[in-house]
This record gives sequence, C-alpha cells and structure tokens, in this order.
Amino acid sequence: MIPRTMSTQHPDNIRIPDFASRDIINGEDEIDEAYFAFSRFGIHEQMWDYEGKRVLPWVVSELLTKNPEFFQKRRLGRDVFLTFRIPNPEIDKIEAKLVPEVLDSIPRCHDTAKAFYQEDSPPVFEVILPMTTSSVQLERIYCYYKNYVVKLGNLEVFDGDVRLSEWLGEFQPEKINVIPLFEDFSSILNSSRIIEGFLDGKDVDYQRVFLARSDPALNYGMFSAVLLLNVALQRLYELENQLGIPIFPILGVGSPPFRGNFKPTNVESMLDGYRSCQTLTIQSAFKYDWPLKIVIKAVKKVNSARRGKPMDVEEDKAIYLAEKASSAYREQIPEIAKLVNMLSEYIPSRRLRKLHIGLFGYSRNIGEIHLPRAIPFCAALYSIGLPPELLGMHCLNSKDFELLSELYPSPNFEEDIRDALSFYNPDVLSVLSPKMGEQIKKTVKTIEIDYATNAEHLEITSEIIESFQHNQKLYLRELIIEAARTRRFLG
Repeated sequence: MIPRTMSTQHPDNIRIPDFASRDIINGEDEIDEAYFAFSRFGIHEQMWDYEGKRVLPWVVSELLTKNPEFFQKRRLGRDVFLTFRIPNPEIDKIEAKLVPEVLDSIPRCHDTAKAFYQEDSPPVFEVILPMTTSSVQLERIYCYYKNYVVKLGNLEVFDGDVRLSEWLGEFQPEKINVIPLFEDFSSILNSSRIIEGFLDGKDVDYQRVFLARSDPALNYGMFSAVLLLNVALQRLYELENQLGIPIFPILGVGSPPFRGNFKPTNVESMLDGYRSCQTLTIQSAFKYDWPLKIVIKAVKKVNSARRGKPMDVEEDKAIYLAEKASSAYREQIPEIAKLVNMLSEYIPSRRLRKLHIGLFGYSRNIGEIHLPRAIPFCAALYSIGLPPELLGMHCLNSKDFELLSELYPSPNFEEDIRDALSFYNPDVLSVLSPKMGEQIKKTVKTIEIDYATNAEHLEITSEIIESFQHNQKLYLRELIIEAARTRRFLG
C-alpha cells in the first residue's frame, strides 16, 4: 500500500521537539525524528531530504540499530517507508555530484536491511527529484541507477579478476522509482505530459507524483497555486484512466493557509477538497505545535481515508484566473521585498540548512529582487499582520471572486480565507506604500466572508509594527516568536 502520510523536515514549527539536542534540529536529531514520525505519530513515510540540508547518509543503519524492536514489527520498506529527496543536477550545480552519492548508497541500505531482516527487503526504493521540468530529467535518474549503480556489479575489478558483485556483493534493488516534484507554473500544468513521456515503454505497478504547494504560492500567489494544482490533479486523474496505471499524487502542504492550511483540526476538509491525493505531507508545525493526542488522531484520519475523484475544473477559466492573479501578485512583490528581507533576519531557524537555490527572482534594471524561502517569507508577513494570502487579490472583481470560489476546493476556499483574515492587522497599512495600502484595503473590503480577528495576534503584531517603525529591534525576535505561538505555526 502506498503511504497516505509523509513526514517532512520543513522547519515551520515554533516548539522545539523533545528529541532535539538544542534549539536547532541537526542531522543526528533527524534520525530520532524519523523514528518518532513512525512510532509516535503513526506516520507512514519519512522524506529524507538531501536537498539544501546537512543530513546523515547512514540513516537506515542508524534507524535499525537504535530501534530494533520497533523495526522488527514494522518493516522498513513494507510497513513504513523512507524516501530520499535528492538535489536536481540541472538546477543545483554545486550539489550535482551528491546525486551519485545518494543513488550509490541505496544498495548499501539494502545490504543493511538484509542483514537485519535476514532476507531481501529493500528499505529504500524511491527518490524524489525536486524542480522537475521534463521527462528527460526523470529518465536520467532512473537510468543512472539502473546502468551505473546496478550494472556496476557486472564489471571486473581489473581484467581477469572477479566481478564487483562477487567482491562486494549484489547491487540491489535492481531498479528504483523516481518521483517528480513539480514546483513551477509550466511544469505543474504539464505534469501529466511529463509523466506520460517518462512512463512510455516502462512496466511499472504505479507512479507517484509530488505537487508542491509552498513554492508555487511564493512564486505566483496562493490562489494561483491552488488553481494550478487543481488543473494538474484533474489531468493526472485522466492520465491514470488513459494508461491504466495507478498515479498517486503527493500534495506538499504546510500549516499556514498560504502554504496549504493543513493542520490537525481541519483534516476532514483537506481530504474532501483534495480527495484524489494519495499522500499528504505532515510538516513540523502539524507535528509539534499541537497536543500529541490531537496530532495522532488527525494522522489516523488521514491514514484511513481512501482516494476519490478530483473536483471537476474548467481548465481554461482556472488557468486564466491563475495567470491574472499571478501577474498582480508579482507586481506587488517589489513593494514588500525590502520589508520582508529585513524582517526575515529575525525569524528563528529550526534546522541546519545549506544555501538553497530557489525559483524566485525578478528582473530589474538594478539587478534582481530576491526573497527568502517560503517559511520566513510567510513568517515575516504574518508577523506584521499582513497575511500573504491577500497578495495579488486586488486585481479580482466580484465576478472573479465568484469564479474563484467555484474553482477552489470547497470548503477550503472559505476556510483558507477566514483563517488568513483572522491574522490581519489594519495597522500594517502604515508600513506599506500608499498604493499597496489601498490595494490591501480593497481586497479586504471585496472579500465577503465573515471572520473573527485573533485579538492576541492583533496586539502582538501591533507591537511588532511599532517596534519596527521606531527601529526598536531588541525584542523583535521574541515578539515574532510570540505571534507565531498564537498562530501555531512559524510560517
């Protein structure tokens, strides 16, 4: 059975989990985190992220030797799963040679599990390729493993000597599954075509497809991201019926509405709105910023759900609206980029990370405007009472809003807007340009959905705004953390 919940290592949480050795989760801690994802929360799958993070390559050995009783009962690779996320060599040139290292480690993981279980039992057989834009990229990963990792065993160490498989042992498993992670506008819309091209001529039992939610929202705005995903899910469902091969979407959702609004208290609406998705990601805020009993109950609900048909989407209308909202969103970004980058310096880090190469950049006469990653971006804006969900919406008229409510999964549309507006603080208008201030006021006025302001968050964000305006930044970090606690997520 393909996993229904996937634990990720995105640091969008406030509370430091009890397994952490200090206030930043490091590679050693993430071994324990993977174990707790399986044993404490009941999550089926752990994404082991080599992209942009310092992680330990011997994760399988550590998991099995440190927790033998659990993994004898819950077999790794059959009952619970570990999935490697590798860098994309086409995008991240600096880390490109890490890809062979990770793929070469998969047979070693197999040997470790074989010794532990006393039988062939591959603990790792899938890898995630981020920023996928073509079937060729997937084919390269698939064929590199098959032709350069597995077939390595057929080579002689030197002429006339034993084969490598006789010297080092067999290289197993014989093949791996490659999961594309689609993150940009064009690739999300073309995901079904890319998958169809990759599957051509292959005999596979199923294909998993990872659809990002955070980076598309960061790059194009929340509403554009959701509309794109709904079109992609519909097209993937049609491809599944066309090919007769199960296609299992993974939806990469976070806790803030801007990044998915997936939290332990709204599992039912998420499962209803995205019913064709087989796997939902469980990020740090979901796991650590809510009471344990509530988290366990929520994970059980997700794990017991069954896939259904995606919502019907009028694709032309959805793409039109996505392009319109995206254009307006990207026009607003230069207005807030400096503010976001200044505030992001005070956003606490929760994990050790390397430099990440993102998609976001705007061509300017004086260079490019860069933004931080999605989590500090969201954290910065929520901290001053400007929910990022409001960005790019000023271009929508009443008819557009009506259309948006039809194309956006329900009840997620009302829920996402209501949750976002609860963190809105009108005082933020004082730190925005007059033009953008008017756009935000228009957006709030146009939205005809009742919401309740979070009074505690309002008070804290007013303090943050005042401190920022008067250049009193001594307690800014503490105030940002306090505001995040009331939201139950960092960003």
